[in-house]
Amino acid sequence: MQVVRGKQIETLFSPEQIAERNGAMAEAIARQPKTDLLVISILKGSFIFAADLIRALHQAGLAPEVEFITLSSYGKGTTSQGVKIIKDIDSDVAGRDVLLIDDILESGRTLRFARDLMFERGARSVELAVLLDKSCKREGELTAEYVGFECPDYFVVGYGMDVAYAFRELPFVGVVRGDAS
Repeated sequence: MQVVRGKQIETLFSPEQIAERNGAMAEAIARQPKTDLLVISILKGSFIFAADLIRALHQAGLAPEVEFITLSSYGKGTTSQGVKIIKDIDSDVAGRDVLLIDDILESGRTLRFARDLMFERGARSVELAVLLDKSCKREGELTAEYVGFECPDYFVVGYGMDVAYAFRELPFVGVVRGDAS
């Protein structure tokens, strides 16, 4: 348990565990034949994971082009009605293999939207790489080809993920357990 900004945060996945999984995922990705690979990081939560996975892809012998997209769920109250594009990519995906990187696959709405959008734009293939998979929260069928860890039903922070814009900088994935006293 660590105290950060007056909160007790329990480590769920350590920096060492994350680095090991990133390397293993990069090796698995590199084993599949790729045509003009385009990696698209879904912002904001995936930025640290994406950077580390892209460097691991380089170590595994791949040199993908990298893009960023910002998507937002919207709706009334706390119920999401859909997904909208806040910042789109600049690259053409037609005929290319696309790897979408996100921090967490939970309901699946955002990643399903992004995957379908890339196929509509003519991508040859679209694969998903996620650091965390909360399959217990899935709405409908969606599976990531590359998963760092199965995540219990906790609200997690760190390694790019936040609560109220805090804790993104932590080098591990953790669970806020309460105020430090």
